[in-house]
Amino acid sequence: MVKNKVKSIVLPFSICFVIALALYPDSKLNPDKYSTKGLELDYNIKEDIAMNSHFNDIENEQTIFTPFLGKSFEGFKEAIAFKESRGDYFTVNTLGYLGKYQFGSETLKTIGIYRPNSFLHNPELQEKAFVANAERNKWILRKDIKRFEGKQIAGVEITESGILAAAHLAGPGSVKKFLRSYGGHNFSDAYGSTVKHYMKKFSGYDTSVLKPNKKAKARI
Repeated sequence: MVKNKVKSIVLPFSICFVIALALYPDSKLNPDKYSTKGLELDYNIKEDIAMNSHFNDIENEQTIFTPFLGKSFEGFKEAIAFKESRGDYFTVNTLGYLGKYQFGSETLKTIGIYRPNSFLHNPELQEKAFVANAERNKWILRKDIKRFEGKQIAGVEITESGILAAAHLAGPGSVKKFLRSYGGHNFSDAYGSTVKHYMKKFSGYDTSVLKPNKKAKARI
């Protein structure tokens, strides 16, 4: 019985000892055996994980889906910002339009901003201005939104977000003319962007967070 007990202790010990010798013949851990030298290692996140898989080709002027924002209101804002200025708060274009959303000085006055230079250096105010201007435009265009939303005009499905984006580009008056002429009056800015293009490009976003407000002002 003692002999059996000895075997039960010695045999496992012997197996472990042999394995240890095979793995560590010099009784030392050799780090060279575990080096990653020469291996191709890729630490980059895959594009389909890092970006929304529906992000389309910007060069082809397709609808932009901002990473992770999709068709949300934040996605709407950032898509317009990218189109207008590549998202740069501090840029001024050749016509004097300012900031991330490229506001003109006259439009800024309608929402209570009278110091363009201060506006240009205040990102928080620029974000407030975008919302205030969109809410004012939504009030002006409220009847047109109700009348035309869901219809096809000049090959474009009319949506509230498309209407508001086009109003940001051209003003609510030009949008009314486009809708009420069924695409016959298609305003184009100095760089060739049209009401129709913005209607299509920014269609289908969720802009329900915006409340129609005749007297909307940008305040911080």
